[in-house]
Parts: sequence; C-alpha cells; structure tokens
Amino acid sequence: MDSIRNRPLSELQTGDHAELVRTLTSRDIELFAAITGDVNPLHVEHDFARKHLFHHVVAHGMWLGGLISSVLGTMLPGPGTVYRSQSLEFLHPVVPGDTVAVGVTVAAIDTTLNRVALDCSATNQDGVVVARGQAEVMAPLEALTVPRVVPPDVVLHEKGKRYRALMDAARRHPAIRTAVVHPVDAVSLAGAIEAAEAGLIVPLLIGPRAKIEAAAAAANISLAGYTIADTAHSHAAARFAAQMAYEGRVQALMKGALHTDELMHAVVAKENGLLTERRVSHVFVLDVPTYARPLFITDAAINVLPDLEAKRDIAQNAIDLAHALGIAEPRVALISAVETVYPKVGSTVDAAALCKMAERGQITGAKLDGPMAFDLAVSPAAAQTKGFVSDVAGRADILLVPNLEAGNMLAKQLEYLAGAEIAGIALGARVPVILTSRADGELARLASCALAVLMTAAKSNNETGAAS
Repeated sequence: MDSIRNRPLSELQTGDHAELVRTLTSRDIELFAAITGDVNPLHVEHDFARKHLFHHVVAHGMWLGGLISSVLGTMLPGPGTVYRSQSLEFLHPVVPGDTVAVGVTVAAIDTTLNRVALDCSATNQDGVVVARGQAEVMAPLEALTVPRVVPPDVVLHEKGKRYRALMDAARRHPAIRTAVVHPVDAVSLAGAIEAAEAGLIVPLLIGPRAKIEAAAAAANISLAGYTIADTAHSHAAARFAAQMAYEGRVQALMKGALHTDELMHAVVAKENGLLTERRVSHVFVLDVPTYARPLFITDAAINVLPDLEAKRDIAQNAIDLAHALGIAEPRVALISAVETVYPKVGSTVDAAALCKMAERGQITGAKLDGPMAFDLAVSPAAAQTKGFVSDVAGRADILLVPNLEAGNMLAKQLEYLAGAEIAGIALGARVPVILTSRADGELARLASCALAVLMTAAKSNNETGAAS
C-alpha cells in the first residue's frame, strides 16, 4: 500500500479489531539491542538463556510491545493516535523463528475525554497466547490518509569483528621479527609497539635513535625491552632494513614515518636482493559493513599503470594472500567500466587475457572472471538484473582494478563513505611489507600486521611442504 488511513473517534465501535503477523528473527533482537543498549544475555544470547533457564527463553517484551504500538499507530486507530499507557503480561517465551499474530480490540470508548481502551494479545504459530494486556490511547478526531513511510535500511555490523578474528588467527603463529623503518613520530612508533603488545611482531626499530626516543617521550611510550638500530636518516633506515630482510634477520618490514616510495625503492632495488620472480604489488583487505565477506582490492598503492604481465603477478599475489587467510578458492573479479571486451578500453582486453591465462594454468588457485563493472562484482541483484551469469559476480573476494588511481579511489570511498575498515600489505618480495598510513586507526594497523604474520606462516608451510 502507498498510504495508510486512520479510524477517527467518530468511526470507532466496541469490538473493532486489527492485527498484524510477524516472525521474530535474530536481526530483530540485534536491532533492539543496538537501539536500547539492552545486552542482557538472557535477551540476546539464546545459548546463555537455555543454559541458565533450563531451556526457557524469556519473552522479548519490547519486540511484542513495539508490534502492538505499530498496530495502534498504523491500523487501529491509526495515524494521529497518541499512546497514553500500556500494560502487558508475558505468558510464554518467544524465540527467533516464532511467528506471532499481534491483535488489538476496542474494549471501551470515552468520547468525553477522547480516550479509547483496547485489549491486546499476541498468539504464536501454535495458537498459544504469549502475551496479553491493555492499552489506552487518544484517538484522532479527524480522518487522515497519509503516505506510508518506508523504514530505512539498517546495517548491523560489529565494528572490527572480522579484523579481530584475523588477529586471533595470526596469534596462533609465532610473532614475526619485523624491521620498523624510521618510526620517528608518535603514530608510527605507537603502531609498532601496539603490534608487539598484541603478540603479532617482535619489532626492531630502525632510524635515528634521538628522533625515535624523542617521539617515544612525547607520546609517553616506553621503549624498555625494544632494540633500536641507529641510522643517520630515513634512506639509510630503509637500506638497512632491506639488508636485514635479505640476510634473514627479519621476516617482515613495516613502514614508519617515511614516504611509501622511499621504502619501496629500497625493497625493489636489485642490489638489495629482495626481488623475486614475482612483481611486487599491494593488497588492501577491507572489512566493509555492507558486504558479507572480506574484500581485497589490488593494486591501489604501488603499480600505477600495470600491463598484462604485471596484472598476472598482482592477481597471484592477492590469491596467495587469500589462501593464507583461509579462502581456499577466492573469486577474482577483473574490474572495468563495461562487461564486454571493448578494444578501446584496454582493461577489458587485459581481463579477457587474464581469464585465458587462468584457464591455461598461468594463474592458479582462484576463479577469475571479467571484465565486469563494480556493481556486478559485489551485487547479486545487479548481476541477476543484467542477466550476467558468473561464478564470481555478486560474490567477489578480490577486485583487481585497472590502475592505481581507480583502486585507491575505490578503497578510500569504501573507507570514508561506507564505514569500511582498511588494512594493507605489499607482497611479491622475499618478505611482506606492512604499509600503514598515518590516517589508519589502531585496528587497521594491527590487522595489517596480522596479514604479514599469516603470509609468513603460509610461506613457511609451503617451503616445508616442498622440502619434504
């Protein structure tokens, strides 16, 4: 219906009745908890309720009361009704999955005071009365027909839940020795110490000792127990860190207060020995509240205009990271502006070639499809509407973007407009490189370190398996 109509006082009669039927879901309970702050485990944790109440879960009174209010406000008497009082008795538990018919019946009308008493009841799918009582309202005096307001969509998302799970998985492995390059400001230094205290890394602080100690003093950070490798400046710190990684004295590098280009220049310099046969690339791992799974975006930080060969490595790096995170066969969407191969749009040609390379075993361990637009990659509804049949569409784990600008804008838009948490790591070198930003929060910095731990563990397992 596009509108709702009320029943003014002059039209009401004793015995008038209205009802609605609803099924209680876990999401309803979460919404009430979010709105009211009621996190009583008897209300929100059904295993707790069953354990402590001998399988008797208390009725969700607020939910039932809200449904009665809905009937009164939209059906009988309807728009313009002023709620005065309500008295309810809860007789039987209501649990997720129960379907309840909530009804109100006019019991008495006082035309002098403009008050209406209504009997209220709620009956479950088995015909059992779960609640009953009475409500008193002031009925509207004039007939009204008003547009039906569409309730807003509400996204329920426990901030940081996926990242905390990521860190829990990382803590099952030993903390990795990490060269923290030029941590001479409070943010980068705190990030390294937080990761150490979280059991993710064993940091070696590389940079000018005086600046590192000054940053620690300014931020009230204790450096007791941490090693500092004194260097003259950031360039020297980056070179020394790369040397330590090449010699196997550290298992990862972590960016401090220096530009990404400066650190990565040391990583990719041939004389430092960190390059492998694989091109170095960056992967963002996002926790997007509106998406059902972790979302990888690559490359949005290192390769500006990657060619086909580079994209092959970018894809494989991201796939290897997904495997390290426990995603056995990630879905890779090759993002472009259109879904068909169009020679004037180079990314569509590259996408088609990458799919063929995957068929021929040049890219392994994943399902690839493309070209496809962003909406098709992440929205099953968009794919269905456009008739786009694909194992990847609507469920992509990895978005391989056409260039750095597109990827960077996409990741930052999801972060600032969709509330996504964003962590990142550079792969393809002998060791992972943790590229945190000064704008990152503590959770994102820790998650980035967790990615490095899991990649290191996966690499070690692969080398052990190959050796045996």
